[in-house]
Amino acid sequence: MTKGSSHELTLILRQWADGEPGAEAALLEEVYGTLRGMARSRLSKERAGHTLQPTALVHEAYLKIAQGSSVEWRNRVHFLAVAARVMRQVLVDAGRKRSADKRTPDPPLTTTLHGEEAERVDVLDLERALERLERLNPNQAKVVELRCFGGLTVPEVAEVLDVSVATVNRAWRAARTWLRDELEPGGGR
Repeated sequence: MTKGSSHELTLILRQWADGEPGAEAALLEEVYGTLRGMARSRLSKERAGHTLQPTALVHEAYLKIAQGSSVEWRNRVHFLAVAARVMRQVLVDAGRKRSADKRTPDPPLTTTLHGEEAERVDVLDLERALERLERLNPNQAKVVELRCFGGLTVPEVAEVLDVSVATVNRAWRAARTWLRDELEPGGGR
């Protein structure tokens, strides 16, 4: 989805919410590439052996988004925020399922908060810490959700939240520091 299509996507989202014929097909065509890119970005650094692949994540996320056709879509960035939230739900659900099924050979879904070489954290541990952060600082939690689960860049997060890049960078640094402390053994758990 290119920046130039933002207005077009907003129009399609509104048509879809209004139940116009053909709007859902147009929506899928417009957003599939973006969702696939978000999923690929999110899953590209996973350990080998995962059964959850980008295509499956996109399809699960799209099905959940499609169930919310009555949402009053504001624009492209609102869609990206919802997509990040839905991908978070799908990944956490997959992590819970993997955790509940002790016979599965799947390694835990992980993510990183500190860059490529950083120690990876289990998605379920991150989810629990993120729920605590949401109660303390919802803005920082939203930045983490968009970055870790949506795979958005800092400028994209700034656009989604309608704040400056500097504001996102400050929130991202503070949230990573807080989460690092929470996720350390003996941390806030």
